[in-house]
Amino acid sequence: MRNIFAIIALLLCLTVIGTVGLRIIEEAPWIDCLYMCVITLTTVGHEDVVDLTDAGKLFIVVYLISCLGVFTYSAFQLGQWIVSAEVNSMLERRRMEKRIRDLNQHFIVCGIGRMGKTICEYLHGRSQPFVVIDTDQESLTENCKEHGWLYLHGDATDDDVLISAGIERAKSLASVLPTDADNVYVVLSARMLNSNVQIIARAEEETAMQKLERAGATRVISPFSSGAVKMARFMLNPSIEDFLEIADNRGTDLELADVQIPAGSPYVGKKLMETDLRDKGIMVIGIRRSDGERLLPPPGSAIIEVGDCLFAFGSANSIISMIEESESQAV
Repeated sequence: MRNIFAIIALLLCLTVIGTVGLRIIEEAPWIDCLYMCVITLTTVGHEDVVDLTDAGKLFIVVYLISCLGVFTYSAFQLGQWIVSAEVNSMLERRRMEKRIRDLNQHFIVCGIGRMGKTICEYLHGRSQPFVVIDTDQESLTENCKEHGWLYLHGDATDDDVLISAGIERAKSLASVLPTDADNVYVVLSARMLNSNVQIIARAEEETAMQKLERAGATRVISPFSSGAVKMARFMLNPSIEDFLEIADNRGTDLELADVQIPAGSPYVGKKLMETDLRDKGIMVIGIRRSDGERLLPPPGSAIIEVGDCLFAFGSANSIISMIEESESQAV
């Protein structure tokens, strides 16, 4: 990049020298001198707009002999840089599209505003695969390229963009676009394309929450009400909230997650007390059966069945390891 700036500065310098030289020698208008300089330097050979004297002709000869080679080389380098940048950008875009096509059970974040960026940082900190969709190319480049996040430049309300992001294979989608109308449209489109995907949507207005739920959102979050509830919890139980506060460093945070038990999981058919979850630092605080039955808190004699949802509490690494172990051994 520094060489490119040097080349541009050199070309400007050559143009200034030619323009000023013709101005001094011929005393012609500045615009005519600039025009003569450019058509001479580029060897266009158009009609002269300045009647050259012998001194002016000698200046043009010396100017061409001295500067033509430098101009040709500089123009070639500049053109090569432009073409190379475009080719690199195209290749990078194709590599990213291929990586997105290879994703499965990943997350999609629609919008890279303040909430979207926070969600991406959270997922990235837990090594979860995700794709960001936004219409702001500058914001995508600034936030995603720096961290190596996968992204698509496009409108998340467009079905083709969601399909390109792998909505049919996605595990979950978060819609945090600036307006409730856009979020409703994204939720509706995503639900039509994948009936099983979990959809979390943001709502600015209370009236939009019900619309988002009817459109197919699994959960609807209002930043204002959620923030107010958290502030109230801090007021009532500051010590508990401090204990549950998620730390930023990987491996030192606590996580409360719901873990689905598929067929073939090593935990199927075992009593809760017979598992190695406690040794891994994981506490199961609740079980939701596939028929809707809830065990809160579950007894140690509770048998884990296929389709159960375990509400597990422990370190993020332990929870992720438990999920991966259960899914990798599932049939």
